Parts: sequence; structure tokens; C-alpha cells
Amino acid sequence: MMKRFLTATAALAVTSGMAAADYSLTILHTNDFHARFEPISKYDSGCSAEDDAEGKCFGGSARLVTAVAEARARSNNSILVDGGDQFQGTLFYTYYKGALAAEMMNKLGYDAMTVGNHEFDDGPEVLRGFMDAVDFPVLMSNADVSGEPLLADTLAKSTVIERGGEKLGLIGLTPEDTDELASPGPNITFSDPVAAVQAEVDRLTAEGVNKIIVLSHSGYGTDQRVAAETTGVDVIVGGHSNSLLSNTNERAVGPYPTMVGNTAIVQAYAYGKFLGELNLTFDDAGNITQAAGEPLIIDAAVTADADTAARIAAAAAPLEEIRNRVVAETAQEIVGVREECRAVECAMGNLIADAMLDRVKDQGIDVAIQNGGGIRASIDAGEVTMGEVLTVLPFQNTLSTFEVTGATIVAALENGVSQIEEGAGRFPQVSGMSFAFDAAQPAGSRVSDVMIGGAPVDPDKLYGVVSNNYVRNGGDGYKMFQDAQNAYDFGPDLADVTAEFIAANAPYTPYKDGRITKK
Repeated sequence: MMKRFLTATAALAVTSGMAAADYSLTILHTNDFHARFEPISKYDSGCSAEDDAEGKCFGGSARLVTAVAEARARSNNSILVDGGDQFQGTLFYTYYKGALAAEMMNKLGYDAMTVGNHEFDDGPEVLRGFMDAVDFPVLMSNADVSGEPLLADTLAKSTVIERGGEKLGLIGLTPEDTDELASPGPNITFSDPVAAVQAEVDRLTAEGVNKIIVLSHSGYGTDQRVAAETTGVDVIVGGHSNSLLSNTNERAVGPYPTMVGNTAIVQAYAYGKFLGELNLTFDDAGNITQAAGEPLIIDAAVTADADTAARIAAAAAPLEEIRNRVVAETAQEIVGVREECRAVECAMGNLIADAMLDRVKDQGIDVAIQNGGGIRASIDAGEVTMGEVLTVLPFQNTLSTFEVTGATIVAALENGVSQIEEGAGRFPQVSGMSFAFDAAQPAGSRVSDVMIGGAPVDPDKLYGVVSNNYVRNGGDGYKMFQDAQNAYDFGPDLADVTAEFIAANAPYTPYKDGRITKK
């Protein structure tokens, strides 16, 4: 039977005589935490103890512990779930891999999470170790893991939990292109989210579960498609696109919740800066009669839990020597925000691409290409520490050099701008070249005016390219580089190269010079 969504006004009229049958549930949720165990600055980067003391910081596990406890106290029934990408993003992940994330999620008392693409950054082994360490199910419906021994009998598509005497069906969802975004290995096949979700909904419904929540690391756009093209899904808790949904914040990309048919979609930005709080009322048939809420900003008004803060400080001790080493100085903030680096020329992209090209300029290399999705933060003005650089470039990627034709470079640029509407990480930041693109044209025919070394690109000429090993091996859709000539993927770490370039040009002045033109 099709579920229906009633407005708050209608709900009062319909349910006033049957209040005993109503069931209320609060869904607390996070997504795209990316190892931000310590508080973050307004730039989503590290925040000093001094700034934290002055109330300028956000998030951090210690504040989240308090915020979750307070939210639970406001609700008679609540669950805490995560929309994926706990892994990767700071030195904590570099050093501890999934162990600290598991410890903190257990302490917070999560009920379930979905697998994000970054949970596969170090292959199935690290994901399995994390799953063995957590006290809750980790879910992924749209993949066949039967051929991967580490996950085949461990990673479920969905689960059922009870809260307040009612059964809740939880389904996991992961990006369909995770094989391009991370390193899941050759034994896992990803599939269309709509069919995967509907299959699990039908199975759960047949078991008598009439309240179904999808934990989706697929992005706001895909979540809306899943809601529109499936039946029986009550709530989608999102992630991946780092979307702030809100009814009060001017930076919101949509309302909280976003209703598509009978399905309530929520997401809470990223990095632990917000805790989502969705308050639902269901009637006895499992229909949502009320859905309201708002992401709670985790700012200085939220008191940090002392025990958690002490534990994070202890975990940070081995990282301090690396993190605090001042490596350079910048004259002003180097902007590396997602909104720019995945859509237009950005100052951080220019810096990183220039640094790559400068390192290998004596090797016959003509151009540099850096995927915008590999740029994870900005750097504020003044002294630059290695910790800041590693927050911008946390993936331990190495420089890759190779040779491809001009036609292949154009194909790579077309791939880079092919998903600009979705804010995809494949957007190319470049050096040694310039190009224009028109997003109004169909994907595959958007790029024009490609210039290399001051001359129009020659489709038949072999050019030397430097990128990172992730892109060279086909990540973010750059499959055209997999068969490149003279490929060498084992150059220096990209973060080290960038830090040394800033130091060599200190005080570094960030800039944009029009190398990428949007028509």
C-alpha cells in the first residue's frame, strides 16, 4: 500500500482521536565526519586551542558526545545513525586508520551507519577491521560483496532494530561509482541504488516492518531520485554531497527535511559541525504524519565532554610533532573550499598543480592535473604547519608522471567537467595549461580553447603530464590515463611536495590567473 504524508494541520485532525496509536521517533544523524575528532575552524580545518577557548571553533567528538546526550534526553525514542565517510581527512586517520573512529562511534552509541566511499580508501581490509571493532551494523545494499572474502559474510544490506517496541528497517546505500572514487578492490560490484533499495524495502515489508530508513552515502541529488523512484521508504539520511539542509540557515541547499512524495530526506553538512535532529510521528500503519527538525550547530554553546576531550588529546599526542612543524608562511588565506575547487579555478588548486609541475619540470612534463575532490580544506593566513597541509591533502597520494596525447588530455578535461552539476570531485585544477568550458552543453562536449605552453593543444602530440596516483590509475573517472605511456606512480607524497613549494615561495601569495574559464 502506498504510504501517505499528512501535513501537520491535517495530522492533528486525523490523529486527535487515536493518539495512543501514534509512535514518535527522533533520528539523530551525522555524515562525512572525515576524522574531525578535534574541533574545526570556520574553514573546516584545524582550530587552535586559543581559538577554541575564545569560542571560535565547531564540532569535535567531545562536543558531539554532549549534543547527542542532550538530544536523547529530549526524546522518548531516538536512534543515532551515520551517512558514511567517517574515514580519511586528518592525521588521526593517517595514524590510526579506522580504530579511533570505531572507538568514538561506540562511545557515542551509534545504532548503524552506511559505508561511504572513503571507507574503502585502504581496501576491504581496513573496513573489515573497523566493522569488527564497532558495536553496531555497517550496511551497504547496492553492491555484491559475495566474491570478497573479507566482507562476504559480514557486510549486510539492511538490518532491523527495535526502539520503543517498534521495528525499524535500516538500509545502507553507497555511491554506485565507488570503484572510481576509492579502492574497494576487484571483488566487489556496485549497482544502481533504486533497484537495490526497493529490493530491501520489499523484503523488510514482507517481514512486517513498516518504518524504513535508508542511510545513503549517495548525495542529495541521488537521494531525491531514490525517493521519487521507490515506494515504502520513509526517511533517507544522506551524505556524500556535504549538503546542509536547513529551514533557517541561509547557506542551505534545501529544506530540512526535503519531502519527495512521502519520503523525508535529511543531511547535516559535514565534519561534525552539525548534528541532525529529525522528529517524526508515525501512525499505526507506519505512515509519517509529522516530520520536523533542524540540524543543530555544534558551536561553543555546546560544552565539550571532559572525558572525551581528554581521550582525543591523548590520541593526538603522537601526532603533535608532525602536526606542529611550521613548514612555510602564506601572505593570505589560501581558499580550498569545495564550492570553488569542484566548480571553477580555485587558489588552492593552482597552488597544488603549480607545486606538482614545479617538482617535475625538468622531466619533460608539460601540464599538471589535480582532481578538485582531493582538496579538502583551506589554509588561513600566516604560519603554515604540516598539519594544515595534511588536512588539505590527507590521502597520502604520490606524484604520478606519464605521457598521453593531446586528445587524451582533452578527454580528461571533459571527464573533469562532466559532473559539475553534482559538485563531483573530478573537476580538474590545472597548471601549464588553460581551458574553457560551457556547463550548458552536454557532458562530453563542454571543453574548448585548450592551450598548452601557450599554443593550442595538438590532438596527436604526446605531452608529459603529472597528476596524483589516484587520478592516474583511473580514480574519479580518469580511466583514459590507465593506459598512459611511461607511467611512474611512485613519486613523492603530494602533501610534502605542496608544503615544500609553499616554503620555497614564502611568504606565498595565493592567486588566480584565469587558467580555467567558465563560459
